[in-house]
Amino acid sequence: MLARKITLGILGLLWLVPVYLLLANAAKLPAEFGSYGLWEPGTLGGLWQNMVDAWDRGKLDNGVLSTAVYAILSPAIAVVVGAAAGFAIVALRLRNGFFWLVVIFAASIFPLQMILMPLFVGYAQTGLFNTRIGMILVYTVIAVPFSAFVMRNFFTGVAHHVFEAAVMDGATTWRIFWRIYLPMAVPALVAVFILQATFIWNDLLLGLTLTQSAEVRPIITALSSLQSTYGGSAMSTVLAGGLLVSLPTVVLFLATQRVFTRGLSLGQF
Repeated sequence: MLARKITLGILGLLWLVPVYLLLANAAKLPAEFGSYGLWEPGTLGGLWQNMVDAWDRGKLDNGVLSTAVYAILSPAIAVVVGAAAGFAIVALRLRNGFFWLVVIFAASIFPLQMILMPLFVGYAQTGLFNTRIGMILVYTVIAVPFSAFVMRNFFTGVAHHVFEAAVMDGATTWRIFWRIYLPMAVPALVAVFILQATFIWNDLLLGLTLTQSAEVRPIITALSSLQSTYGGSAMSTVLAGGLLVSLPTVVLFLATQRVFTRGLSLGQF
């Protein structure tokens, strides 16, 4: 038992090393960044100022608003669509249900980089490029396969007698789904929502490819502009900006950790 605690403690400290490096270097003033070593914290007086500079220079306020819309709407739609697919396959015993699950989940097999070019061309031709509707759509489509996979696994653990009893009581399929199956699946729904919302919040590739204006691009894409040739920000400012934009996901996990852990176990990841 003691050896286990020591091992876990060492692993915990190793996990905190990148966090220390981020905080130590983000807190250095741009003028003193090169005067201290990577592991030296410096005067620790520039963290707030660096965050303010990153917020102003990167125009992160627009990015926060846009990403909040993407990270809320897209996972919410995806978990409902995924739950409906899982419900149809398990509860309604859809013919060739496993085949349709494979078809849905196959959308996540190929690397995203493989479809960027046709995705960009399609967005440009349909007028979805650099629009919030287009970003919500692509994030929703990406999140649906994983949601369907998890919700199908969850509903497999629900006895089919529940569905049969509801039918005997005169409940419609729509009512059974919304009033019985979805409420039972709340922990799994929350777990999938958190995972997909975190992915969307941290996305860089799609934001760089499918957006252009500051009003539409996600927060990580806006943050990356600080490191560009035209951004020209000091490394301490960029690190402080990275720390700033990571806070919402940290708060989300801390606030929902009990439901998230329960959803992981019930969803049988």
